[in-house]
Amino acid sequence: QFKLPLHAGPCPWGAEPAMKQKEGLPEATELTTKFEFNPRDGIDNPALSLAEDSEPEGALRVRFCFLKKEEGESFGFWLRQEVGNSGHLIRQVKPESLAYRKGLREGDRILEVNGVYVDRMEHFQVVWKIRSSGKQVLLTVLDGNAYSLAKALDRNLAQLLPHYHRPRLCCVTKNQNGFGFSVSAPEGVKGVFRVSVMKNGPAEKAGVLDGSWLLELNGTSVKNWTYSRLNKKLKQSSSPLGLLVIDAESEEFYRQHNIKITATLADGSWLPFEVRKLQMTRGPDGYGFLLKEETCGSGKKGQITREVDAGLPAEKAGMKDGDRLLGVNGESVEDLDHHGVVFKIRADSKQVTLLVIDAEGSKFFDLVCVSLGAGGAWT
Repeated sequence: QFKLPLHAGPCPWGAEPAMKQKEGLPEATELTTKFEFNPRDGIDNPALSLAEDSEPEGALRVRFCFLKKEEGESFGFWLRQEVGNSGHLIRQVKPESLAYRKGLREGDRILEVNGVYVDRMEHFQVVWKIRSSGKQVLLTVLDGNAYSLAKALDRNLAQLLPHYHRPRLCCVTKNQNGFGFSVSAPEGVKGVFRVSVMKNGPAEKAGVLDGSWLLELNGTSVKNWTYSRLNKKLKQSSSPLGLLVIDAESEEFYRQHNIKITATLADGSWLPFEVRKLQMTRGPDGYGFLLKEETCGSGKKGQITREVDAGLPAEKAGMKDGDRLLGVNGESVEDLDHHGVVFKIRADSKQVTLLVIDAEGSKFFDLVCVSLGAGGAWT
């Protein structure tokens, strides 16, 4: 079992009010229609008809819990996998914790993390997605009893989820004609910008949808910007440009569920950067690279690979000079200092698995102000 100490007002299901007998109503025996069974006619009493799919209305309804913790605060629950219980279980929800206030309850099963379906994922991958999400995470959950019912009915849990699209995080590289998009806005209204995309231009190739709404520019929300301020920022921006966009229907879905849309929730499948997994077995001369702590574009310290020796395990596994280290053996190292990261790499004297991203990818994530610990979530 994997335990995840994660220190999510509630989203309780509505309880059906108890039925009360009203004054003046006849006794139940007076309302019972006399029924005589005739074997030749069979059972034709409507009261005895059976429905095949008789699950209560709303019994399989998912809930959305958006957790955003403050400095020094934890989410307030554990994530476990248990023998005899399928799914990724919510356990030990602390009273008055962030988890409890946002509606998580004992026995809930997680179906999605930041809009990514995880029910069929390995447990350690789900743990990684939550840990790497940083200080905020969107969990789609199903009550434990409802989960068991769905499994018993052989229901496809993915079909219980509402149809909406995650926001897109796009990296737009300028060409000789510009970035390949323009924006429009209602006169006198702040923060509402519609994107028009040039066909076959840089924006379209980067995954920006024509007619989508612009939410962030280079990691900064445009919610309170005027049209003139946005235009000024676009003219001053160098290449590449980081855009967070969403279609109108999906924006309404997030708004109705009171979920703040950020790049943490984004679909990053259009990004030209890849988080790479390097599995290495130590050789007689070690792994063949040097790890240095350097200041990154965000101003934070990062662990950077240098002096990658040709022919040794690191180079054979695909390591490049300037790669930024994100994780060691499935755990994020973003909050560790240099000595802590080295200790984790050396914990096993024979082998190690590293998650890295190249220098350009690291620079882009710094540009859009996204924690690189969340690099494992870009799927």
